[in-house]
Amino acid sequence: MSNDKHQTIANAVSAVHAAMDDGRLTCNAAKNIERWLVEPQYQPYVIQLIELINAHNFAELDRLFWERIPFGTGGRRGPMASIGSATINERTIAESAHGLAMYVLRYCEKTSQVKTTPRAVVAFDTRHRSEEFAKLTAQVLAANGFHVDFFPQPRSTPELSFAVQYLKCDTGVMISASHNPPSDNGFKAYWSTGGQLLPPHDAGVIGCVDSATDIPSVDFDRAIANNQITLAGESIDAAYVAAVCDLSLSTCREITALYTPLHGVGETSVYRVVQEAGFTGVSIFEPQRSQDGSFPNVPDQLPNPERFAVFGPAIECARQIDIDLILASDPDADRMAVAVRNDVGDFICLTGNQLGSLLTDYVLRQRTAAGTLSPEHYIIETLVTTPLIADIGHSYGVQVIRDVLVGFKYIAGEIDARRADRFVFAAEESIGFMAGNYSHDKDAAIGALYVLELAAELKQHGQTLLDRLNELYDRHGFFLEETVSKMCPGPTGQAQIQRIMSVLRNRPPLVLAGCVWESVRDFQQHEVRSLPSNNVVEQLPSPSGDLLIFSGQSSECRVTLAMRPSGTEPKIKFYYFIKRPTDPSITFARERATTCLNDIRSALDQWMQEVIEA
Repeated sequence: MSNDKHQTIANAVSAVHAAMDDGRLTCNAAKNIERWLVEPQYQPYVIQLIELINAHNFAELDRLFWERIPFGTGGRRGPMASIGSATINERTIAESAHGLAMYVLRYCEKTSQVKTTPRAVVAFDTRHRSEEFAKLTAQVLAANGFHVDFFPQPRSTPELSFAVQYLKCDTGVMISASHNPPSDNGFKAYWSTGGQLLPPHDAGVIGCVDSATDIPSVDFDRAIANNQITLAGESIDAAYVAAVCDLSLSTCREITALYTPLHGVGETSVYRVVQEAGFTGVSIFEPQRSQDGSFPNVPDQLPNPERFAVFGPAIECARQIDIDLILASDPDADRMAVAVRNDVGDFICLTGNQLGSLLTDYVLRQRTAAGTLSPEHYIIETLVTTPLIADIGHSYGVQVIRDVLVGFKYIAGEIDARRADRFVFAAEESIGFMAGNYSHDKDAAIGALYVLELAAELKQHGQTLLDRLNELYDRHGFFLEETVSKMCPGPTGQAQIQRIMSVLRNRPPLVLAGCVWESVRDFQQHEVRSLPSNNVVEQLPSPSGDLLIFSGQSSECRVTLAMRPSGTEPKIKFYYFIKRPTDPSITFARERATTCLNDIRSALDQWMQEVIEA
């Protein structure tokens, strides 16, 4: 390094320290910026970094460097930029690929599973830069000695999971940010099981990422010519679609529906499965059909089917034609939501909890009728999914696995730890569904297949999904759930999240809107504590995570409130669960449960604001 360049970098480091000292930069950002200035592996980015420093653009620098982007429940995900430890960019993608490769190779060597040529598969969705990042990932993996199967066109996340198992790969990577805004992208890493990375593998990969300096790479086209990279073909697509269709539980097909992929990859998976399965009355919603990472025709350009607003354009179209259902999948087609036409012609959007309950009942009922269900079979739901699913499972005499952390990687881990051939169905409140063993991740395609079969069966009897949901309430009681997120973005957001969780853990509110809290399950401290004494009354052996679940009673309702920091976004998620008897009617129960939930939510919002301002 020349003296002039050395002095320029030294001046930049001094400016960073000065900005930290006077509060224009957070400590973490300053530390990460200094690393990018002085360590040789970051030299290609130094000129751009110094330009930002010389322009005193410290707010932008804080945004780009406030953290070292972690692996969460859904991998590594965040806003895209050209530089920055807190963003998805060329360097952080290459680090992720190299760290994954190094960890897999070391693990195989340690466990005596070394292959002559390890194998990986890489896919990407329709987001901006997804193909670029996927090719970069393949180039790094190939340079580390992997044979890489590469999907040359956008494909779904569940098909990537399927391909890991189908091709007997050691690892897989999906470039996607799921339902995030157009500005985001991400890196989802998969293990040889087809499931996303579980502990300790996720921490092991991060350790390898942190130690990455120079990252090897090969030319993409030359790697294809040298058979280091193989383009995945139609045979994998066909095998995946056949595997989903093989799980069909009914021959009922007379239903009309409109399907939207929200500008994502769903036409290659969900819509193809629906067509192959024989649903001739399902059409695709043309305005949201094109594969476009800007999501131009989705309200607010936020392609999250959990947001009922995404159904707006399709509902306007469906009102003009004879349509029973509207289905929507997120951009990487691993989650699926549904809107149902009611008696007066309006469309009602089902929550993930409602849809999960309906599909669980459908699958168990069909399996019971077919004689393929036994007390050894099991269903799975996470700790923050409706307890109605557990009640349904118990009514069919199957095992119910409930103590599972949020994320389908944990559901997949439960299947790996048990007899896979006894697994029946899994659901998560965030409209994720899974059946069979073809994929170790949630899949909008299997959700669409089952919801269409159920809706077609009900239509034969003059009923809808809403009618069947009311039947479940009559049988098990009325259940009302809601998920609310408190966003805490930016460099100060993490501190807010930590403060809120700390106070909830150590000095929780004992009464909220007339609901008296009786106990709290703390999955970080592995204990159940009674309230108001906060004394430990039971130990929790597993699972382990930053999750609190409060249980209490109001005058009319049983209440559960769960809260956890998101593993992929800067927010805390709050999960409300209200149960009330349906006496004297479902309508009355719904009104009282809704009032209870609204009052508790308002009281919690006020309490949190006081905590933040204290």
